[in-house]
Amino acid sequence: MSEGEAGDPLEPIQTFASLGVFNYRLLFLGSLTSNVGTWMARVAQDWLVLTQLTDQSATDLGYITALQFAPGVLISPIAGAVADRFGKRRIMMITQSGTALVFAALTALVATGAVQLWHVYLSATIAGVLWGFDAPARQAFVSEVVPDHLLGNAVGLNSASFNGARLLGPAIAGLMIAWVGIWPVFAVNTISFIAVLLGLFLMRPDQLHPAPVRRGRGAIREGIAYVAHRPDLQLVLFCIFMLGTFGLNFQITNALMATKVFGVGPEGYGLLGSVMASGTLAAALMAARRRRPRLRLVVGGLAAFAVVTTVLALAPSYWVYTVLLVPTGLTSLTVMTAANTTVQLTTAPEMRGRVMSLYMAIFTGGTPLGAPLIGWVGDAWGPRWTLLVGAIATGIAALVAAVYLWNRMGRPTRLPA
Repeated sequence: MSEGEAGDPLEPIQTFASLGVFNYRLLFLGSLTSNVGTWMARVAQDWLVLTQLTDQSATDLGYITALQFAPGVLISPIAGAVADRFGKRRIMMITQSGTALVFAALTALVATGAVQLWHVYLSATIAGVLWGFDAPARQAFVSEVVPDHLLGNAVGLNSASFNGARLLGPAIAGLMIAWVGIWPVFAVNTISFIAVLLGLFLMRPDQLHPAPVRRGRGAIREGIAYVAHRPDLQLVLFCIFMLGTFGLNFQITNALMATKVFGVGPEGYGLLGSVMASGTLAAALMAARRRRPRLRLVVGGLAAFAVVTTVLALAPSYWVYTVLLVPTGLTSLTVMTAANTTVQLTTAPEMRGRVMSLYMAIFTGGTPLGAPLIGWVGDAWGPRWTLLVGAIATGIAALVAAVYLWNRMGRPTRLPA
């Protein structure tokens, strides 16, 4: 099949097909390296807050998690318009450089022993602003690197990169914290940004497929109106909002279960993230073989996630909990990749930056609401309820979405092209 042929949408493709594209290969390798550093830094940050800067305060951890995402949500309409107006590659180089500087400063504070809780709050906020501009540009940039028939494959491989890093990062961070302390983990993360910057710099511009540039006023309003007339996109956004707000707070729930329920050290905590990533990595590789996911996969995956999370909350021991994180990661990543791919494949190229900014805002926008709530639930009701609340909320969302599909959309199996 030639590069321009789409092929049968139901026919699977080779798992690593997109790596045959030179520019995507650079993007993939750079992102993989940087993602490993990012996951290491997340574990180090949580451990720093829980064990050194607070007395295992889940509420403070929830606030910091919220600050990592709240700025991006607030600026998402502007960030989407910027992504559709300016070069996405250039935007990513600026945001990645800025984030590297933020973590360099935090590394210095931790290494000198001068770090205070407000420093972590501030670094999370600044990094959140930069992420707000980076996320829609990065999501939409994939469609400019690979041809349309490889977009689903590229999105799946991006998820594999992210979750492969999630498999390695927490485990490495846990060992490093135990052996050499916290600040070297932040230092490794700072250095890892060089890889993604180098990959962006070495790309061949003549092999990119830039989307039409949208100039003039009214870009934000135009993007909102586009989604307002697409009930199929609205359904996907509803599912992803409920998952991101109530279901994907494992940065908090795993930390609480590890420290308060099972009483394990940093190595045991790091292992939880790695084991969960094995499930998400498997789901990402499965997603890479799908050309166009079915809409019922989004809803069914959300229902399966609710069931598995309920069982996870009732796990009687650390090792049972650890094993159950595999299907938990698999079901959550299935929903995320199916939703991301379908939104991109069914959105006009000139609208992708704005639509993806709205997607990212809705997906992560609930985190500033959900993370403090989950943190409060952990302090007030106990760690297991942080998981049960997420299971109940996502289960109700899956039921609502299924009823809507049945009654309003004639049980469609796939988003329209």
